[in-house]
Amino acid sequence: MNEGSGPAPEPPVVLADCVDGVHAVELHADGTESVDARPGATMPPRERDPSLAPAWARSLLVDVDASGSTVVLLLDRRPPVLASYDGGASWRERAAGVPIGVAIALGDNPDQVVMATSNRLYVSFDGGQFWSSLTTELDGITAVCWQ
Repeated sequence: MNEGSGPAPEPPVVLADCVDGVHAVELHADGTESVDARPGATMPPRERDPSLAPAWARSLLVDVDASGSTVVLLLDRRPPVLASYDGGASWRERAAGVPIGVAIALGDNPDQVVMATSNRLYVSFDGGQFWSSLTTELDGITAVCWQ
């Protein structure tokens, strides 16, 4: 063990609210995932402010999340994600190869983004530029967040 090295960082965990309850999906460094059902758990409350979306996008808005000056919008169109890194002054299309989803959330680090379709999770660790589809399938996802 090297001097000064601490314990390995905890793997990121995504919570998904599904028709059969909340599930935690742990993302391991080797690219694998593990799923843990959380009986009786509820999703943490989070504010969704539709006014963060530009006026032209509000009729397409499915979900929104913000952290500091970063805002992500999930829209009912392709590409489904719009991201702003300056509080909504400018927008970039993201997730061109990802299907239209039902929920989106930023992590503590705004480079962490999770997007859900009704049965699959997609994650990005670079602010939504590149996405990975998780192999885990869950039934009836309605909300997501990072734990």
